[in-house]
Amino acid sequence: MYRRSLLIVVLPLLLIVGGARAQTRVTLMDVLSSNAELTTLVSLIEQADLTAALEGDTDLTVFAPVDSAFSELSPAVLDYLAANPDLLTRILTYHVVPGRLSSADVLAASALATLEGEDALINAELGRINGATIIDTDIEAANGIIHVIDGVILPTITIPSADALSSLDTVLTGGSSTVLPLTERMRDLFEREGFAGGITVDENGTTVGFERFCVNGETDISNASRPIRPAEVEACRANGIEPVEFFVAVDTLAVTVSRENDFVQDLTREQLAQIFTGAVTTWDQVDPAYPAEPIRAYSPGADSGTFNYFVEAVVEAGLDLDTADAETALLSSPNVQLSEDDNVLVQGVENNPFAIGYFGFAYYALNQDRLRTLAIEGVEPNEVTGESGSYPLARPLFIYSSGTIMQTKPQVAQFINFYITNVENQLGVEAGQIGYFPVNRDILNLDRLEWLAAMAGS
Repeated sequence: MYRRSLLIVVLPLLLIVGGARAQTRVTLMDVLSSNAELTTLVSLIEQADLTAALEGDTDLTVFAPVDSAFSELSPAVLDYLAANPDLLTRILTYHVVPGRLSSADVLAASALATLEGEDALINAELGRINGATIIDTDIEAANGIIHVIDGVILPTITIPSADALSSLDTVLTGGSSTVLPLTERMRDLFEREGFAGGITVDENGTTVGFERFCVNGETDISNASRPIRPAEVEACRANGIEPVEFFVAVDTLAVTVSRENDFVQDLTREQLAQIFTGAVTTWDQVDPAYPAEPIRAYSPGADSGTFNYFVEAVVEAGLDLDTADAETALLSSPNVQLSEDDNVLVQGVENNPFAIGYFGFAYYALNQDRLRTLAIEGVEPNEVTGESGSYPLARPLFIYSSGTIMQTKPQVAQFINFYITNVENQLGVEAGQIGYFPVNRDILNLDRLEWLAAMAGS
C-alpha cells in the first residue's frame, strides 16, 4: 500500500542571509520535484517543456502517476514518446485539469475535462480516474493541488485502420486454450474483412506456446493466459525476439454451486483450497452453520490451463504450498472429480445441491440459468471487479508478438491491429459474445501505443 508518509513534502524555507524573509510560494512543480516517488513524471514534464505551466499563476489539479506506474510502459513506448513530443504532451496534459479540485470535488464528478481536451472518467465507488486508482489526495501547492494515482491514464490513441488485403501470407498463432476462442473469433472476423492468407490457432498451453514462440520461432503470435515470465523474455531475447505484449481481455474464474444450494454465498481462498484438497469433506467443516453433508467438488483436469491457474491462485495461495505440492494435493483429493469436459462439470454441480465446481466465466455465462456463482472473499465476479482486479480470481489474457515480426510480416501487424481495435466488441456475457470482460480504456490505448512503437522501432 502506498503510504502517505512517502508524500510528505519537505521544502525548507530559504532564509535570506541577514533577514527574516522566506520563500513561501511552493508551486506544483516544486512539490512534484521534491517527491522521490514521482521522478519519472517530473522527467517527462521537463522533457515535454511543460515546467512553466506547473510554475505559473493559474490553478491546476494534477493527477500524478507514481514511478511504478510508468514501469508498466515498455522501453519501446517510452522511446516512441520521446520521438513524438506532441503525443507525449497530449498524455501529460491529460493528467491535468483546470482549477483546484479537492478529492471531494473529484469524487463528486462523473467526468473531468482535462487540459488535453478529452474527458477523464471518475468512478467514485472504486476511487478511480479511468483505470487508475487514486492512492493519495489533496497535496496542496500555491497554484493547485495534486492527487497521486497508481497508473498512467491515456487519451484516445489512434492507429491506422487495419488492412485485411495487405498480404496473402499466413499468420501462425498458438498457446493458451483460454485465449483460443477469442483469437478464433478475431480470425473469423478478419477473414470476413477479406484476409485470405489463413490464420492458424493452435491450442498447446501458455508455457508451450511461449517455447514455440521464443525458442523454436514457430509462431508469429503467442496466446497467453498469464504474463510472460522473465526467463521466457530472456529466451526470446537469446533468439533475437523482443516480445511485445498486448493485454486483450480479462477472464474471471467462476466458482459455482447448484441453484438449489441456498446456504453458501461467499468463500475465502483458504476455504476453497481446503475443499478442493480434501482437508474438509463436509460442509459443516467449512462453516458450522452449513449442513453436515458431504462435499462433491468438480475440477477441470490437469491438462487444463484453468486447472493450473486454480492450483496457483487458490491452492498455493490458500494453503501456502509450492506448486508441485499444491497440484498433488488437488489431484489426490478424495472428493474431487476431474474432467477435461466442462459440460461434465456443469452437470455434476447442477444435479447436486452440495456440489461445487469452477471454470472460466465464459462457460458459466453459457449456463447461468443452471448454476449460481459464489463471491470470493466478499467480491462478486463481474465486469467491474474483474477489470479492476478486485475479484481475487481474475486473470489477464494476452497476445504477444515482436516488432521484428510485425515489421517483416505485414499480415501479422494488420491482424494484431484488427484484434486490438475490435476485441472490445466481442467481449461480455450477452448472447453471441465471448464471455470474458473488456480491459479498461487506458489498457486499450496502451495496446495501440505498443502497436505504434513496435511498428516504428528499429
